[in-house]
Amino acid sequence: MRNVSIRALSFAAVLSLGAVAAHAANPEVGGAPMLETKNIVENAVNSKDHTTLVAAVKAAGLVETLQGKGPFTVFAPTNAAFAELPKGAVDNLLKPENKDKLAKVLTCHVVAANALSPAIEKMIADDKGEHDVKTVGGCVLKAKQSMGKITLTDENGTVAHVTIADVKQSNGVIHVIDKVLLPKQ
Repeated sequence: MRNVSIRALSFAAVLSLGAVAAHAANPEVGGAPMLETKNIVENAVNSKDHTTLVAAVKAAGLVETLQGKGPFTVFAPTNAAFAELPKGAVDNLLKPENKDKLAKVLTCHVVAANALSPAIEKMIADDKGEHDVKTVGGCVLKAKQSMGKITLTDENGTVAHVTIADVKQSNGVIHVIDKVLLPKQ
């Protein structure tokens, strides 16, 4: 048997350590209960705080993917986060001719693993305060902890705070964030 250090394990393997975290009830998101028996899309459509995200997922053609087996971790920006983008940016991204660009933005919020916060916090600690998170969209987010909360910094320096962590889904987990993370520009 080979001796493998925890740092050599893949992101997904380390995340499985978080699966043994306490099994608490899911928090409500956007005034709606989030049921562990439903997938990411089925729950997100019920959150009044994520109507822009749901519209974007539909426009980008990602509904089927995010209803798939997974596991996925979605860092889900709120409507308020989308509203902070420059005027007209969301409307422009939702245009059919910008479908690929929109898909890139959205997949920079998705990790192909079930990443509960205890596992993310452990990776941050193991990496001495900052852990690189590679997304499905090819972005690299910098995960850190600030005042007991997980933060994610995109390739442009935008810092998003996890405002609601560990919303368990049948195919992964959602962490609600307060900023839209963008690919390098």
